[in-house]
Formats: sequence, C-alpha cells, structure tokens
Amino acid sequence: MEDTEKIIAALLARAAAAEDPRALLKDPEFKQLQLRFKDLPGEHKPTFGKLLNEFRAKIQAMADKKAAERASASVVAIDVTAPFDLNLDHASRPKLLPTEQGTMHPLTRELSRVVDIFTRMGFEAIESRQLDNDYNMFTALNFPPGHPARDGYDTFRTEEGLIPPAHTSTMQNRILRAGKQRLENGEAIASISYGRVFRNEDVDATHEHTFYQVEGVYVSSDASLAQMLAVLRGFFETYYGQELKIKTQPAYFPFVEPGLEFAIEKPAALGGKPGEWLEMLGCGMIHPNVLKMADIDPEKYRGFAWGGGLERLVMLAHGIEDLRHFEAGKLNFLRKFK
Repeated sequence: MEDTEKIIAALLARAAAAEDPRALLKDPEFKQLQLRFKDLPGEHKPTFGKLLNEFRAKIQAMADKKAAERASASVVAIDVTAPFDLNLDHASRPKLLPTEQGTMHPLTRELSRVVDIFTRMGFEAIESRQLDNDYNMFTALNFPPGHPARDGYDTFRTEEGLIPPAHTSTMQNRILRAGKQRLENGEAIASISYGRVFRNEDVDATHEHTFYQVEGVYVSSDASLAQMLAVLRGFFETYYGQELKIKTQPAYFPFVEPGLEFAIEKPAALGGKPGEWLEMLGCGMIHPNVLKMADIDPEKYRGFAWGGGLERLVMLAHGIEDLRHFEAGKLNFLRKFK
C-alpha cells in the first residue's frame, strides 16, 4: 500500500500543475494501479479501492477549480467611469461623437409619423407590450381553444408560459376595459396601439420573426363600417398626400365580424397607375364576444378595429426589397435615411 500512496501523491502533484488535471486519469501509472486492484486479496480491496476513489475525487475537484478560475479570468471588467475617468482633465478625455452623426431608425421615424396622423384624428396612442399572457393574446380576442395560432409552431412562448405578442391586438381588451367609463359617459373609445410583435416565421426577404404593427380600436353607440372606411381612407390620404380610391374584400379574423381586407389604389408617389391596388391591412367590426369579454354590452355599443404592419409602409415608400434590412443593423442601409 505504501508504494501505491507514493504513486498517487506523485500523480496529484503533476495534476496540480497540469492544464487539465483529468488527463492524469488516463496516465499509464494510474491505469496500472487500476489493473492491480483485481489481483489483490479480498481483504485489501476496500482500502485500495478507497485510495483510487479519493484520487478521482481530488482530480475532479482540481479540474473544477481550474475551470472556475478560467471563467473568472475571461470576464471583462466594466469601467463604471466610462467613457472616461472623471479625474482626467478635459484635454485628455476622449472626444465623443457629435449628435449630428446620429440618425433616427427608419421604423422609428415612420412610426412617429403614423402616430402623429392618428392622434391628430383624435385617437389616443398606447404602446403595446413585449410580453403578455394567453388570455389577452387569444381568449379575450375570441380565439377558440383549438385555433392553430395557439400552437407553438406559430407563436413563441417563454418557459414560464408568457407570450411575446404576435399582434398588437393583445392590447385590445385592456383598451376596451379602460374606456368603458367613457362609453357610459356618452363618449367614444378611440385608441391606437403600436409596438413590436413576434412570430415563429422562417425568415426571408418578405418574412421576419420580429416586426412592428399599428392597430386601431373605435367603439361607440353608433360605430359603423362606413365610419371605419372613412377613418382608414383619411389616414392613407394624409399619409400619401393625395386622394385615393379604396376597396375591401371579405376576410376571416376571430376578433371581428364581418372581417375585411382593406386595399388602396396604388398612390402616384409610389409610381402607381389607375387600376393598381395595394392590400394594406385587415379590419372589421369588433366581434360581440370581444366586447363581452371587456364587460361592454354589444346590444348597446358597437366598434371597429384594424391592424397592419409598419414595415410595409416603409418598404413601399422607399423601394426597400428585403424586410431583413430593418433588423440587421447594417450601417450602409441605415445611413440612407439621414
């Protein structure tokens, strides 16, 4: 046993200096000790086996310690005085980039413009959430339990069961509940919600997993499709700066009835000619079940809603061919929008 202890002590000394102590478990000397174990008398095996097990445990502890040290050494310290040491004199401090070199992201610029038009039309603007729950995402919007949109292949979910919203419609129930008192006071609910949305999409030139939407909601005692079409036509005519023809066709969305797809005649600003149409968004009269979920009586009040993507407006306005540019952070693309 004495020679075994000496061999193990020598191996441990070598392991302490090794980059990877676990390599000593494959050392020929240690393998010889393992082979010797099976030839030992039965009464010596427990003591010998204990020495081998203790050696393995010490080797693993050394390996864990070295791994922790490497991880700690790789952490870059954060200079809390960044971008410069406050004790430096002004002449020695690094020069910061002037604000004139910064530009607004094209989506931020376009969103500001869209929100401005709707707020001037009398709509309150509310930013959407980037995490929500199943109730606001589906149940409050009249999605039946087995609807495909609830499946994981279409909608992202966190481990805790929260949902990065696939549409800004997740704000609709909140907007309706918050505005209920207005209805009872003889006023209307008129709000838009805007923000990022997320979908489990295969990314290509026309599809992204992250994009922006703007949605509008209007509820009153006499809301109608005619009012909705007037609002949408007014928005797009203001946006493109010209009179436009519009048309609709039937579509299905769980939260509106009837549901419509809304299109405009392609504006001259986009090189459009009479008879060329652009589908812009989905819309319709708010489903009675959605009003009921917000404790609003559908026998007394009616509403309409619409929603569309922001990127489509920017792509049409600037002739952008690939949706992926917006999230790519490419400076050569962003600098085009100074």
